[in-house]
Amino acid sequence: MPEISRFFGIIISMYAKDHFPPHFHAKYGDHIGLFDIENGDLIEGSMPRRAIRLIQDWTELHKAELLENWEQSQNDHPQIHKIDPLE
Repeated sequence: MPEISRFFGIIISMYAKDHFPPHFHAKYGDHIGLFDIENGDLIEGSMPRRAIRLIQDWTELHKAELLENWEQSQNDHPQIHKIDPLE
């Protein structure tokens, strides 16, 4: 699973040809979650509240890039790009 960003101990990644809705995976320590790209909601898994807020802030800043990566991830030969971390 390609890592697309990393910040504050949070690792963001995206699988090729993953299921809908458009989403990405986040890992923070032992916590794993799936986040909806459109609204930043945690749709599966568990994550500390502070990590969720950071991920949602990052999602809002990079929504267009995330959607572009999602579209690429659905291709036979995806080119998923790195996205700047939250600073």
